[in-house]
Amino acid sequence: MSCRVALAEWRLPASGPEALRLARDVGADGLQLDLGGPGRGEWLDGPGRTEAVRAAAESSGVRLLAVAGNHLNDVGLMSPAARPVLERLLDTAAALGVPLAFVPSFRRSAIGTPADLERTAEVLAWAAGEAEARGLLLASENVLTAERARALVRRVGSPAFRVVLDTFNPVEAGLSPEVLVAELHDVLADQVHLKDGPPTTGATPPLGGGTGRLDDTLRALHTHRVPVRAAVLENDYRDGDRARLLADLRWARQRTDALVTTSGKEE
Repeated sequence: MSCRVALAEWRLPASGPEALRLARDVGADGLQLDLGGPGRGEWLDGPGRTEAVRAAAESSGVRLLAVAGNHLNDVGLMSPAARPVLERLLDTAAALGVPLAFVPSFRRSAIGTPADLERTAEVLAWAAGEAEARGLLLASENVLTAERARALVRRVGSPAFRVVLDTFNPVEAGLSPEVLVAELHDVLADQVHLKDGPPTTGATPPLGGGTGRLDDTLRALHTHRVPVRAAVLENDYRDGDRARLLADLRWARQRTDALVTTSGKEE
């Protein structure tokens, strides 16, 4: 099978069923969804919302790939308020039948100090156990060095835990995505975020046109035979510029065609 090229709902000018119809119209294969929350749109598990999204996915032929808990960046993963959000995230992912739920660690969830890493690992170890019980994988998206990311994986200590690779967040943090791929290839999630920059919001450069060195990262994924079943466009398309979105989709299809999509196990 070939690598799916997908979109991230939170970077589109539409959400929910409308985002799925947009994905269908531009020819995307899949969609990552956001759980939502205050300042982030309607809760995905709100009344009738999950059912409407599932029905739209079936009618559009666009595959639901993952649910992201971006609200945790506002709440703080290490705060007491995080666990109820994580439970909603995992329950919603299970209800939608997606294989992956992931937790970003930015802003109030940023992992700065060794104590932050320990507290984050404690929460994620609990959440990974909950994910495994629901038949899901749980992943962390962060800008840790390879050494600290490996330490996080060890401390979580779950076969249901992964790390989401983003192709630009590490660059912005002064890290090399190629090094992260080389050091973490065995624990990376099989859904990778493609974006370029700067900036991180607004008229982001087209894929391959910024400072992210995306081709180098994709080459590293191929070299280390990382199974990448979905390349998820995370440039900012909220301005509705469909031409830019279509151009990025074409770029991604051309560059990801040679990626390994299986680890030898059944999907």
